[in-house]
Amino acid sequence: MITNKTFEEIKVGDSARMQRVLTKQDIDVFGLMSGDMNPTHFSDDYARMLLERQEVVGHSMWGGALISSLLGNELPGPGTVYLSQSFEFHNAVELGDTLTVLVTATSKSADGTVLFDCLAVNQRDEKVITGVARVKAPTRKPTEGASPYAAMQLHRKMAFKRLIDYVKDWERIKVAVCHPCSREALQGAIDSAEAGLIDPVLVGPADKLRPLADSMGVNIQPYRLVDALHSHDSASKAVALCRSGECEALMKGSLHTDELMSAVVPSATGLRTERRISHVFAMDVPTYAKPLFLTDAAINIYPTLEDKVDILKNAIQLAHTLKIEVPKVAILSAVETVNPKIPATVDAAALCKMADRGQIKGAILDGPLAFDNAISKEAALIKGIQSQVAGEPDILLVPDLEAGNMLAKQLAYLARADSAGIVLGTRVPIVLTSRADSAEARLASCALAVAFAHQQRGTAKSP
Repeated sequence: MITNKTFEEIKVGDSARMQRVLTKQDIDVFGLMSGDMNPTHFSDDYARMLLERQEVVGHSMWGGALISSLLGNELPGPGTVYLSQSFEFHNAVELGDTLTVLVTATSKSADGTVLFDCLAVNQRDEKVITGVARVKAPTRKPTEGASPYAAMQLHRKMAFKRLIDYVKDWERIKVAVCHPCSREALQGAIDSAEAGLIDPVLVGPADKLRPLADSMGVNIQPYRLVDALHSHDSASKAVALCRSGECEALMKGSLHTDELMSAVVPSATGLRTERRISHVFAMDVPTYAKPLFLTDAAINIYPTLEDKVDILKNAIQLAHTLKIEVPKVAILSAVETVNPKIPATVDAAALCKMADRGQIKGAILDGPLAFDNAISKEAALIKGIQSQVAGEPDILLVPDLEAGNMLAKQLAYLARADSAGIVLGTRVPIVLTSRADSAEARLASCALAVAFAHQQRGTAKSP
């Protein structure tokens, strides 16, 4: 609904506020629209070299644009005419920062102008922007109810926010954070703790972790620290905490995935179950209406048909954990017909028949499907494919790790998707994070582990 406050309605002291999280999409779009392609906004290397910061920073005027948005949309609202604006910039805005923007009417003039104090602070209550705006307030109310431009909004990624909100009020789970000896790894664990998702147990060399935390201005005193000699020792001790039941999830820090998994896999000391271990990407794609689960793009290189059965069961169990009662599974290949020369098509047909016979339960399967037929109902109809899955899959099963890894990265870098990652088929869920992950993606990965752990406890709640 369009509404505003006219000059007559505005009183000194009236205020409006809004909150926004700075995402990579915001930086990219603002850079393209403004023409400000300063590399410190797009490259961590340039940010370190030129600004001595660890990662890219947002455009300062992005915060200024939020102030303009608040004045134009809410107070005074539609009909407002900007006359002048002054800004002072006090702190940089980093990826994942939450800006709270506030405008407050401070005086009115007989000529219909209003002065507003403008303020933007981050989640640490640090001033980012202060300033004064002078505007001509509207003199009449809108006569039409709906905005003619509602359909022109940019599609914003919301799946991860909904996921985090879904579990944030649940009881925290203890998570063994394995070797968080980089800024990104340690910050991800602390952010998840401060968001109320996890109670981290930091496993790593104390003589590295404490100086790292001090250099970041992070207080790790509230969290248990298990000293380890090196990354191999960190992996062994973190896995042991999960095996003993002291921790309900494992989180990868700054060691290599293979190093962590080498401690997970042994039957006698690790976290294996009777089911094949596999990885699931939960992807928040701006051009897709719901979360998209992609498996397996990180663990199983060339999975057999038997492996794919377990990979599917793991992904379906994750979907059920998130209250997707009957997930739709697209089994991908290069073509949509069964061709003995393309083994993935034969596997797809076998998996679908296994589902028909009740060997794979709790989902609707279809395949083989080429990616266009899987993701687009129109593409499927053009080829004469009648499918309950085409155009609306929840899960994409890829033929092998290479195909899955390339698809996940294409979605991330061409479609601006965010991806959270979790390993299943183990005694506890394993959170796999990457240095390239956004702050929200790291939180979403933890949220997946929280949901899965509560499902194993039998304490998962309805969405």
